[in-house]
Amino acid sequence: MMRYAGLLLVVGGAALSACQIPQQVDLIEREQRRIRLEQVTLQKDLQKETIALRQEVERVRETLADTRANLQQAQGEIGALREKMEEVRFQTDRHLGESSRAGDQRIRELESRLAKLDSELKLQASLLKTREDELRSLREAVLGAKPAPPAAAAPPGAARPPSTLSADELAKKGYEEALALMERKDFRGAIARFKDFLNKHPESDLADNAQYWIGEGHYALREFDQAILEFDAVRRKYPKGDKVPAALLKLGFAFAELGDKIDARLILQELIGRYPQSEEALKAQQKLKTLES
Repeated sequence: MMRYAGLLLVVGGAALSACQIPQQVDLIEREQRRIRLEQVTLQKDLQKETIALRQEVERVRETLADTRANLQQAQGEIGALREKMEEVRFQTDRHLGESSRAGDQRIRELESRLAKLDSELKLQASLLKTREDELRSLREAVLGAKPAPPAAAAPPGAARPPSTLSADELAKKGYEEALALMERKDFRGAIARFKDFLNKHPESDLADNAQYWIGEGHYALREFDQAILEFDAVRRKYPKGDKVPAALLKLGFAFAELGDKIDARLILQELIGRYPQSEEALKAQQKLKTLES
């Protein structure tokens, strides 16, 4: 009788271990999928930042070329004026007796103009050095040598455009204009306007909404890979924002559109677990049923 009891204990322990192993495997697979998703997201974010830096390098290079052209033009004008001044002085010496006063006045005018051009030349040289430093910093940032320094200050005398609206009013106006483009289904235009909004008003209370609508624009254009990155940015950058549930829902939908049912289910389950009382959780439950069928 004792032998049978021992046999039953062995069999029961084996059955319990067999039940636990699949659960552990499932947890490991879920963690692997989550890590894979984070790796893909980080790689794509790095690619975007590298592209943006390269574009900025090209922009600075173009500005640098314009500055050099302006500098060369200023140098040419100075050389021409100096030649003209020497000619005037020579003529003044020849006709000193009859036109001394007029010649002196012309010389003074030319010298004044020359001084202004010299000042302009110094300003252009300073601007050229600033642009060269900026370009060098951007190149180092692209190569991973060091981060780019803050942008150089505007030249003295540069006036800021007047505005009768407060910062919050300007932010709200820009957001509403971008949202109007979404409503008119001008998704490309809306994406560009929302990105511009985020660049100008990164601390706005509407920033998480703007990030979400960028994802919606790519989703509407069926650019699901990019939509995944933008929706994921909502939960990463604005974890306490009210658009996180909607972003998780559309993130799951985007994975489903790409045929990745595993990650779609994981995201939708995360949404239900974190926001069980939300409307998005109900929609997630409905979507899970279709994914399981």
